[in-house]
Amino acid sequence: MHLSSPTRRRLLASTALAWGVSLAGLAHAADRTIHIVVPFGAGAVQDTVLRAFSNELGQALQASIVIENKPGAGGTLGTQGVARAKPDGNTLVMAAASHHFTGYMYPKLGFHPVNDFEPVALVASSGYVIAAPAGQARTLAQWVAAAKASPAPWNYASAGNGSASHLGMASFLAQAGVEQQHIPYKSTGDAVRELLAGRVQGVTAATTGLIAFKDDPRVQLLAYTGPKRSPFLPDLPTVAESGFAGFQFDTWYGLLAPAGTPAAEVRRINAAVNKVLADPVVQERVRKLGAEAATDTPAGFKQLLARDWVNAGNVVRVSGARVE
Repeated sequence: MHLSSPTRRRLLASTALAWGVSLAGLAHAADRTIHIVVPFGAGAVQDTVLRAFSNELGQALQASIVIENKPGAGGTLGTQGVARAKPDGNTLVMAAASHHFTGYMYPKLGFHPVNDFEPVALVASSGYVIAAPAGQARTLAQWVAAAKASPAPWNYASAGNGSASHLGMASFLAQAGVEQQHIPYKSTGDAVRELLAGRVQGVTAATTGLIAFKDDPRVQLLAYTGPKRSPFLPDLPTVAESGFAGFQFDTWYGLLAPAGTPAAEVRRINAAVNKVLADPVVQERVRKLGAEAATDTPAGFKQLLARDWVNAGNVVRVSGARVE
């Protein structure tokens, strides 16, 4: 039976909804479909940033962009699937700094974060925010003092073992000399919800995951992890300003393809991403999430990742974090 293009698109959309994926740029789709895996749950930082420009990316590539949330094991389950996918440019992963942390955290990881991927396009960058339930402390120094004075260890939530929100908090606690129990979840959104409910005493999340709650009476933002104050939260002091000199933690977001993806495909997708992110409307959309759109060539992105791979190892060693 022959299906017209509009009918075929409606069928694809209904099937995607049934299977928990979303289609972007469908109205402009040609015969090509590009699957972009977000290795965390819906509402994760990678998820929200990607959805901020996925429709325009589909138009630029003349393809259907299918976003697939595949959470689990600190983002390693979905990422492993991409590492093993056919290297034809039709399967990508929306990665972040946590991509490299897993290489040092998981002793039996089913892929190598560097060798098994081709850098395609840098997308954005963001700092992190340390937050606590309202009423616990008003400053980071007060929060640390209260945690040290507590007869029982406090709990902190993260987006999963080996995630950036895990390593960000673990490395800060190591510098501050505080021991807390790590409670991993499947996304930043899940971790923040636990904080809002008062079931954990702290969380470190990318600005994109907490900026919507800056005026929420249930949460107290304590400090920003960047080298200077966030333009999105100008009244929030940095960790260094809060009495913990030298601490800095931030992340990149970008698209990676399986190793062996043809260079021409990499360049084509990179050019489309760069074109889309040059649009002031898209940049503002990303900025409202608490991130800054950022672009580079594939070669420049590869150099950034090489530096970050080394830095990730240092962060994991300082934090003392491990996954058994």
